[in-house]
Amino acid sequence: MHRHLPQLSELKPLMRFGSFNPDRRAARLAKAADVEALRRIARRRTPKPAFDYVDGAAGQELTYRRSREAFESVELLPKILHGTDTADLSTEIAGFRSALPFGIAPTGFTRFMHAEGEIGGVRAAEKAGIPFSLSTMGTRSIEEVRDAAPDAERWFQLYLWRDHAASLDLLQRAKAAGVGTLLVTVDTPVPGQRLRDVRNGMVIPPRLTPGTVLDASYRPEWWFNFLTTDSLKFASLSNTSSTLADLISSMFDPGLDLDDLAWIREQWDGQLFVKGVLTRDDARRAMSVGADGLVVSNHGGRQLDRAPVALTSLPGVREEVGPDVPLILDSGVLSGADVVTALCAGADFVLIGRAYLYGLMAGGEQGVSRVIELLEAQIRTDMMLMGAGSIADLGPESMRAPWLERAADTDRV
Repeated sequence: MHRHLPQLSELKPLMRFGSFNPDRRAARLAKAADVEALRRIARRRTPKPAFDYVDGAAGQELTYRRSREAFESVELLPKILHGTDTADLSTEIAGFRSALPFGIAPTGFTRFMHAEGEIGGVRAAEKAGIPFSLSTMGTRSIEEVRDAAPDAERWFQLYLWRDHAASLDLLQRAKAAGVGTLLVTVDTPVPGQRLRDVRNGMVIPPRLTPGTVLDASYRPEWWFNFLTTDSLKFASLSNTSSTLADLISSMFDPGLDLDDLAWIREQWDGQLFVKGVLTRDDARRAMSVGADGLVVSNHGGRQLDRAPVALTSLPGVREEVGPDVPLILDSGVLSGADVVTALCAGADFVLIGRAYLYGLMAGGEQGVSRVIELLEAQIRTDMMLMGAGSIADLGPESMRAPWLERAADTDRV
């Protein structure tokens, strides 16, 4: 092999250095290649109680881990020589044409994660042309979210209070603010045992203790934002500070039953989806009171540990309600491949919760937009490799999974 010293003329074309980006947040986010990278940024920049609230689950966190295992066990089937030169990621859900097959799930205590909170989320959703869901436990009010993004597709998630008049007031405010779709969460009659929150002594607003001061010493941006913006509160509820378990136990109705769901149906004339369905029987019961659709969800593994996995429950729910009932999959979604998997398994749409909050913690609205960009690119690539020109082309024939095969064997018996 003949060697020679490189000439400057040979090195010059190789010496291409990127320009310095003074927007350090944008530069940091641009380097994140997936949601896991954003999670690592979020962990560095967010106090432990807030990060653990997002990252954790109930009990031993078995349900959440099993959810991830179910997604990761799936094989998506490539299709060669398919002649598909583009992929249309848009789809219709709840009467809205979403630019992408996923939206932002309702999350509580959101400004605890980042000062921009729900405002950052809804603005990113508006730009992307996807739905944004506001939680009853949100830290910005229905009206504040409307004013921040008046052209966004805004959904509202309702927990039924013990005081039904207060629930009715929320419904009326949501309708007046232009919300057309209501998500009624039915899997939270009592709070799940979220042990990370217990260990961290999590309350809203956070208390200044020696531990939190130490935690703040190397996360100055979060604390600067917290101390220089308006006080953290449950904007649709009250200003009262308490532990999460005490707040939920004192406010929500553990006696919620089918009659209460029917009452909500009578009060709400828009689209109504029941969130928290995991079994055929519950799907049938929810539809019996006039629900327009269902959200197949185990609350991200944050309620009943050892509950069924939402993804593996989805085919059975689909078979029970038939092809025409809109089904949304929620819980455990962290990538574009997960979204594609859910659509193949029978979902019409997907909601992202943890992934959205990782982006928010990593960089506010810019971080949420980065999550959306990453998922969109992953979905588009996977669809092209699978020969799917549209969301309608994704179905059970495009995937293999051990849990699907076991279900098929049981049916044959």
